[in-house]
Amino acid sequence: ELALTGRSVSGTEAKSIGLVNDVFDSQAALMNHSINVAKTIASKSPLAIRGTKETLVYARDHTVTDSLRQVASHNAAQLMSSDLVAAAQAMMTKTPPKFEN
Repeated sequence: ELALTGRSVSGTEAKSIGLVNDVFDSQAALMNHSINVAKTIASKSPLAIRGTKETLVYARDHTVTDSLRQVASHNAAQLMSSDLVAAAQAMMTKTPPKFEN
């Protein structure tokens, strides 16, 4: 409907139909949330973040079957990464992980 009518939607409606993750009362609240999300992403394995982005882009242009094969290949490569070791050690010691990249 929206694609064909071009109807405008409010932030609240956009959230209720899944177009956005959240709605904020002020620009300051939006910026605070955005910074927290960026910090959370930055704390993750760079290899995992890069792989996730590549997988999403790949899936956009390929079949489900091909995309699942690509995910399996990516996941297998992750098993050999030093980031996996760093993440496991961090979980066991309850400390923040230290990734090489």
